[in-house]
Amino acid sequence: MKNTISDIAKIAGVAKSTVSRYLNGGSVSEATRRKIEHVIKETGYIPNSFAQSLKAKKTSMIGAVVPRLDSFASSQTVTGMDEALRESGYQLLIINTSQDLSREIEALYDLARQKISGIVLFATQITTSHLTAIEEIGIPVILLGQQHQDVHSIIYDDFAAGYDIGRYILAKGHRDIAYLGVTEKDVAVGVQRKLGFQQALKEHGGASADFYESGFRMSAAVEAASDILGSRDRQPSAIVCATDNIALGVMKAAHMRGIRIPEDISVTGFGGYDVTEVIHPGLTTIKYGYAAAGRLAARHVIKLVQEEHVDPLTVLSYEFMERESVDNRK
Repeated sequence: MKNTISDIAKIAGVAKSTVSRYLNGGSVSEATRRKIEHVIKETGYIPNSFAQSLKAKKTSMIGAVVPRLDSFASSQTVTGMDEALRESGYQLLIINTSQDLSREIEALYDLARQKISGIVLFATQITTSHLTAIEEIGIPVILLGQQHQDVHSIIYDDFAAGYDIGRYILAKGHRDIAYLGVTEKDVAVGVQRKLGFQQALKEHGGASADFYESGFRMSAAVEAASDILGSRDRQPSAIVCATDNIALGVMKAAHMRGIRIPEDISVTGFGGYDVTEVIHPGLTTIKYGYAAAGRLAARHVIKLVQEEHVDPLTVLSYEFMERESVDNRK
């Protein structure tokens, strides 16, 4: 089995970043250098050719790999990152992948070739290819929005948020509910929010929910909602949506059919987009602090670049925003 930088670090009793710095021509103490060289010799470790090409001094640039820029969450988070990085003398370089996983992997390597000091990956899912790339480029990476035990991660408390939405809907007297989610490949949005909602449903009893799937874009949500609202078998009294974008799509589909919100059907979302406050009726939703998350991610990646301690996992809080889109059915 081929040894990795992590294996060498574990055997030598040093941090992975120390081994990476040694391989990339950085400064390490004489004792540490001898220790690493001994382990490399004993194991027959052959440094990755890509990592070896990164010996030049890193820049004061931080990279952000973003699945899409035309979303409120991404734009707000990137803005927060940029502000915090500028305050610390760093600049931000953004790569938009248009929700293409292969482009995400390419972006990690491309940023490393440009001598980026660190990367914030706005992850939708984490595959073995992601982990391999993170291992091989040998520079600090922070996952934002998803978590993995081997990579520093910042996440929202999506399970608790889903649970709170579920309890709220049930407390309002809704018993026939539709949940409109997204692919479970996205663990945070597609799995954790739904699991939290299901937990609330399980604890309550006497209520049931049908589960549907939509894409992230509003047009996909309009189509999915039209199918739900047009069904003759069963009409839910509330639709819980995995994102605000999906909720807005549901509201549009309802309007097209002359269905009133919240009198005929209630709707909730997740995200806290600005538009959800100014539309009528205002959308009841979970508000995440995207700009604050971006600033925090920037501070954390700078600490990793400077080899300071950062907790492996940071869980961010949220606000429950009760507005007018949910009716009381008691």
